[in-house]
Amino acid sequence: MIYFTADMHFGHRAIITMQNRPFESVEEMDKVLMQNYNAVVQKDDTVYILGDICHHMKIEDADNLIKKLNGKKYLIRGNHDKNYDPRLFADIQDFMKISVDGNAFSLMHYPMLSWPKKGSGGYHLHGHIHARMEYNETNRSDGQRRYDVGVDANNFFPVSAKQIVSFFEEHSTDEFSISSNTLNVMDAAISNLNEGKVKNFQ
Repeated sequence: MIYFTADMHFGHRAIITMQNRPFESVEEMDKVLMQNYNAVVQKDDTVYILGDICHHMKIEDADNLIKKLNGKKYLIRGNHDKNYDPRLFADIQDFMKISVDGNAFSLMHYPMLSWPKKGSGGYHLHGHIHARMEYNETNRSDGQRRYDVGVDANNFFPVSAKQIVSFFEEHSTDEFSISSNTLNVMDAAISNLNEGKVKNFQ
């Protein structure tokens, strides 16, 4: 399974107040984030961490913590990441493009206005802004396949590639919404009418 996460900020006491995280102490936050991560990501899974694993933590303590995180880990650097032991990761980059089940994902710590294959169904995953799920929902409503994989937007858990694709494929329950399949049928019907053809549509 392929997973994504970002912005854990292990060891960062002030982030609790700054982002109104529901923890009484940095120790509680670190414990819950670790438990949540390892409850989802198994040893044989792959996880892309889109930056800011730790903050205000000694490098040796950060490395020891990262060793406890399950999975084959890729790091897309964030602004708070230090020079972690590179042996802890399969790769470390500032930007990465991957394909999962035929879906193109552009990975960066920072949100971008444009990304590879944006106009042909490509997804952009990022962190940094510590958004809430409403941000992702707004992007979906606006037709933008941009998603904040940070823990603050995902109930403090990693999120899978499958979950993200399903999220954007969900159709609005709004009474005025029209599914993409219906739009395709309508387009085909109009095209046939313009060409003087008659065809049955299901």
